[in-house]
Amino acid sequence: MVKLVSVAEMIAIEKAADAAGPSYRQMMENAGQALANTVSAHSHQRGRSVLGLVGPGNNGGDTLVALAALAAQGWMTSAYLVKREFDEEYARRAADRGTELFASSADQEFSWLKNALQGHAILLEGLLGTGIRLPLREPFTQVLHATKTTLAGLETGPYVVAVDCPSGIDCDSGEVPSEALKADLTVCMAAIKRGMLTLPAFEWLGELEVSEIGLPDELPAWAAVQRFALDEGMARSALPNRPWDAHKGTFGTALIVAGSQRFPGAALLAGKAAYGSGAGLVTMAVPESMQRGMLSYLPEATWLPLPTEDGWISAGAAKVIKTGLKGATAVLIGPGFGQQEGTGAFLTKLLKEELPALVMDADALKLLAGMKDWPKQLPPGTVLTPHPGEMSTLSGLTKEKIQASRVETAEKFARKWRQVVVLKGAFTVIAAPDGRSAVMPLATPALARAGTGDVLAGIITGLRAQGVAAFEAACAGVWLHGQAGLRAAARLGGTAGVLAGDLIGELPALIGK
Repeated sequence: MVKLVSVAEMIAIEKAADAAGPSYRQMMENAGQALANTVSAHSHQRGRSVLGLVGPGNNGGDTLVALAALAAQGWMTSAYLVKREFDEEYARRAADRGTELFASSADQEFSWLKNALQGHAILLEGLLGTGIRLPLREPFTQVLHATKTTLAGLETGPYVVAVDCPSGIDCDSGEVPSEALKADLTVCMAAIKRGMLTLPAFEWLGELEVSEIGLPDELPAWAAVQRFALDEGMARSALPNRPWDAHKGTFGTALIVAGSQRFPGAALLAGKAAYGSGAGLVTMAVPESMQRGMLSYLPEATWLPLPTEDGWISAGAAKVIKTGLKGATAVLIGPGFGQQEGTGAFLTKLLKEELPALVMDADALKLLAGMKDWPKQLPPGTVLTPHPGEMSTLSGLTKEKIQASRVETAEKFARKWRQVVVLKGAFTVIAAPDGRSAVMPLATPALARAGTGDVLAGIITGLRAQGVAAFEAACAGVWLHGQAGLRAAARLGGTAGVLAGDLIGELPALIGK
């Protein structure tokens, strides 16, 4: 699993490793060799020539180690040294293996740099590290500006590989100066730095890969990091097995308590998504006034019509819902619910029942916030899926404060409420009460459409119905949801036309088996 750290955490981890092993020197050797391997893997049809922008820090050292390794493999390698001496150890080694070195201090008009950028297939950008503070200073601003201007004027420029992070980005805040170069690929060392998974920094990363530098799993400072960048491996490890001798009961029953006469689509989207994520049976507990019109849209479901008042679920539905609870292995409450007084009374009564794995979404969250000591009303392992507005209602914080510290906010309230929190939005955050958290490295307008939240809630509920633990189901659900959005956009030729229902059709291929 890929860890997500602050700059200070990474510095402390490397310091602890240097004291206990591996040393700073060995970590740099490991990082440089991993970087060389990555560059080599991306050289297909580009050519075996690489120019390194080499600064004075560890990223510059990593770059020189990589250049030396590539030169030994027969690559044409060059290094543009900024505030770094020729007789420094790593520069000497690169030169001894055939790397051409040039000092920026001798390139007053940047003519050497401009020619070199035109003559190399790959630019290995290791000018500045993750610990910089803005604003940038000379000569780094001039070098970055000259590089950026030259690249903009080339019809076909080199493939830009950023070492650890694109130079100039504040890796804690995500702030990006005007001088920063956009990378085609960013190779993070050991862990992704937190600011990278924010905007605008994320737009500068290109593809994102993580390389090992030899940190031992048992290193206390490293093991203590329980914040992750959600990736495919982490998501797939949570997906349940689907044995050949399975029957519908093997994959559980998802009870969807949702909808109103005004918002019937929310219930349908959630129910279809629960089936799409693999649930064996979906029972739709919806207002009786709209059930007949929904039957043809989801014939695979069983139905539990609920009493209504003016098209909204009424307090009297609490008696009826007990029938659906008997066989359910997970229940979703809230999509398209509304916030009527009768619906609120229904929810209050429902939460007094013995509930299976619970997911709460949308209007149910707003109704929940009005209840006294509401966290105590929820069974352990409940998954709450608020967007920032709903999180504001639940927490009492402003949306602006929530958005300014999304990860910390989700983590804080997951611990306080003792439940799993899925804070939706660009870079969705999943936080567990035991301190684990994950951030989805994705921001896309493909998901900025009404109903996509209902789909996410349905996916998570379907996974919970199959017995997946709360945090793991939330992580896998968020990953499947995000990837489905990307696949739908690719299939439709753009993000503007992606509808929430389009995501559901992408789930079978994503889950596989």
